[in-house]
Amino acid sequence: MKRQAIQSAGALLGACLLLAGCANKRMQYHPPVAPQLAKADTWNTPPTGGAKASPADDKTIAQWWSTLGDPVLTALEERAVKGNLDVRQAEAKIRQARAQREGAKGDLYPTVTASGSATGSRTSTRNGGELGQSYGTGVSASWEPDFFNRIRGTVAAYTADVEATQEDLRNVLVSLTAEVALNYVDLRSYQSQLAITRANLAAQEETYKLTVAKYESGLSTELDVQQAALSVESTRAGIPTLETGLQKAENAISVLVGERPGAVDQELGAVKPVPVILAEVAVGLPADLLRRRPDIRSAERQVAAQSARAGVAAANLYPTFNLSGVLSFSSLNIVNLLTPATLAGSLAGSVQQTILNRRQLRAQLNVQDVLLEQYETSYESTVLGALQDVEDALKAFANEQVRRKSLADAAAAAERAATMSRDLYGSGLKDFLTVLDAQRSLLSLQNQLAQSDATITANLIRLYKALGGGWS
Repeated sequence: MKRQAIQSAGALLGACLLLAGCANKRMQYHPPVAPQLAKADTWNTPPTGGAKASPADDKTIAQWWSTLGDPVLTALEERAVKGNLDVRQAEAKIRQARAQREGAKGDLYPTVTASGSATGSRTSTRNGGELGQSYGTGVSASWEPDFFNRIRGTVAAYTADVEATQEDLRNVLVSLTAEVALNYVDLRSYQSQLAITRANLAAQEETYKLTVAKYESGLSTELDVQQAALSVESTRAGIPTLETGLQKAENAISVLVGERPGAVDQELGAVKPVPVILAEVAVGLPADLLRRRPDIRSAERQVAAQSARAGVAAANLYPTFNLSGVLSFSSLNIVNLLTPATLAGSLAGSVQQTILNRRQLRAQLNVQDVLLEQYETSYESTVLGALQDVEDALKAFANEQVRRKSLADAAAAAERAATMSRDLYGSGLKDFLTVLDAQRSLLSLQNQLAQSDATITANLIRLYKALGGGWS
């Protein structure tokens, strides 16, 4: 009988291990594939305008703002990384995910409970009464052997959650560093446009005085005076709008560094040019995005977490085992409580298998499998979005430089035309409408040129962001 019992136990254990092997297959993680990257060994948009498809230096990409050579911007980036509230929130989410993982790990180990008791009683008799006392203490333990990786799968899911939140933090840093730089470029652009507008306003005011003088001398009409006044006030009306944009950029930077609006106004008050881009920017290859873009890395970790949860749902279809044991001491005298004679113990094992609601368990498994499919699709979508971001940024970066060259030539011609038309008008060889058109064109083209300078730098920032730069 004893031999038969051992054989039966061995057969049961072998069956459990076989089932565990089947369940373990669901726990094997297969990283999602990105067929879009497999087909892209180079960028669809040929890198031009200084962008090169050569290997990118990770350190340069991580702190790309340092390549712009602007110490003020570099200081703002460092302050933002330390003080931004979104960064602090993302860090708190990492701590939360880690705490959840540690809680899940507790199920891997035995649960041990200690207890103690003391009881007193009194019985009445004709002779008075009797007092009775009893004491007890003990330790109980229970443990669930994780044959089918139900517990380890849960821990693996939480571990992937932790890694996903870490990538989310890095993604926050990518967006944060780009936003700080973009607002800084906007600020410098508004300062430049304000300087241009005020210089043109001064020139137009001189032209207005000339027109008034000629009118008083009978050499021009009142129409010329009114047109000159119109030009002056139209230019003056643009200044408040530019000042509003400047203040918004300053306020945005203040909030991004984790401070109240106005905190950086004084240190950014000095007028400085828009940071100048590098002569050459290495953008690497499409496959580099898999290791550099935090949103792609986070999406992959979310797939891993859901894969583990699907494995846990599969493990719930199999039996659960439990081992428990109790050691106890009981005595009528506390002095003799912890002696071998008062010791008692027990050891038990149990197995449970769900029978009547297996349809529900299979439905839960199907739900987890469908969720896994959704996460895998989301991963592919994230990869496609990353490729689009880089392609768009490459095209915009190159084309704006071509546009800027034409604007520079046009602005230079407009400046010469404005000077010539004013001289000819002063000599009576041209009417005032020629002067008015030339001055309006000059102001417009100079502002467009300043905006284009800012756009080139902003497009470079967007390119670095698309490449996943901004974290190390």
